[in-house]
Amino acid sequence: MDYRQFPQHHVLCIDMKSFYASVECRDRGWDPMSAYLAVVGDRDHSGSVILAASPRLKKDFNIRTGNRLYQIPDDPRIHVVNARMGHYLEQSMEVLRLFQRFAPLEAILPYSIDEAWVTVDGIERLMGDAPTIARHIRNAIAMEFGLPACVGIGPNRFLAKVILDIEGKSQGIAQCGYEDVPRKLWPVPVGEVWGIGSRLREHLYRMGIRTMGHLAQTPLEQLEKRFGVMGNQLYYHAWGVDLSPVIQPFEPYGPQKSIGHGITLLRDYEGGEVATVLLELSEEVAMRSRQNKKVGRTILLGVGYSKESGGGFQRAYTIPFPTNVTHDIFHTAWRLFQENYNGSPVRRLSLALQQLEADEAIQLSLFDDFTKKKALGAVMDQIRQRYGKSSVMWARSLSSGGVFRDRSHKIGGHWQ
Repeated sequence: MDYRQFPQHHVLCIDMKSFYASVECRDRGWDPMSAYLAVVGDRDHSGSVILAASPRLKKDFNIRTGNRLYQIPDDPRIHVVNARMGHYLEQSMEVLRLFQRFAPLEAILPYSIDEAWVTVDGIERLMGDAPTIARHIRNAIAMEFGLPACVGIGPNRFLAKVILDIEGKSQGIAQCGYEDVPRKLWPVPVGEVWGIGSRLREHLYRMGIRTMGHLAQTPLEQLEKRFGVMGNQLYYHAWGVDLSPVIQPFEPYGPQKSIGHGITLLRDYEGGEVATVLLELSEEVAMRSRQNKKVGRTILLGVGYSKESGGGFQRAYTIPFPTNVTHDIFHTAWRLFQENYNGSPVRRLSLALQQLEADEAIQLSLFDDFTKKKALGAVMDQIRQRYGKSSVMWARSLSSGGVFRDRSHKIGGHWQ
């Protein structure tokens, strides 16, 4: 591979180590690197998902993000706290502001609430080379916020992210250039590399591809024939090549392509209980659509089965008229569910409204009183805005399967 034809940037991938848990430790005056602390969605539910575990809890008790509350041992040293999503968002925004001391806004690309890429091209004369800048950023985060961070450095976003995952999170700062790819990237199992999920990993295993080195030595034509465009990306990633832009102009008013909402359930759901949650998701999507003065034609339903069953499905249906009415969305989603459901316990549901357009563009149907339905939704939205989300809800939400009342006081499904 002739790397001279590819861009040579200086990209930092910065991760706030065990971010939620570190914030909670810091707020209590504890060392985030030595305390035993887990952040969960809701301490009152034994099936609540662990959203973050402190590094020491991971190391000594093998408790990981995605485990459940009931898997945490009964040990007096371990502290379990509810998530405070509003607080974490505020902290994340403060850290992003700190990054602007080291790079312009368009060179800062947030990946998640606790991770971002920062491209430091052209500022070496002011602040030193990329590892030096990485040390400055880590020290600033530690001094000003009391939080640990780790950094991966690479010539593109992919290598910066991958070296962060395989070395940076244990070493603090790690770097991988094109010349390091055979030594650092190729020995890594494909399932441990960012962007390769469990299903894709299994497909690669069946082809005899176990490591990134195996992937790099697989003919490009064979990968493209099997995976299409993704095969091309897999091949070049195996060689450490990524052409994703590292500078992206800030466009706060770009076109919105969909409005969606999803939930991971605290236990297995079946039948009528699924219908209850789908109605609540439909209401959430419809409410946000009305707030954004949007309507949509396509309803996209995603269903994930329990871990024991595995799998799930995603289906979409385009209705003949655009809508932001709760029951229009629900009836379509429920039909999609009934047509594709295989009877397995459900653990994850998501719903989205797509093909959006301005709600002023609606042509009213002579056979459906859309105006009255829209007005009813607007009144419910106004009541919720004034008195809180749980002030008006469907009676079905009071049943055993309802989650709306519990989630109405949370951000992203977690306590504020």
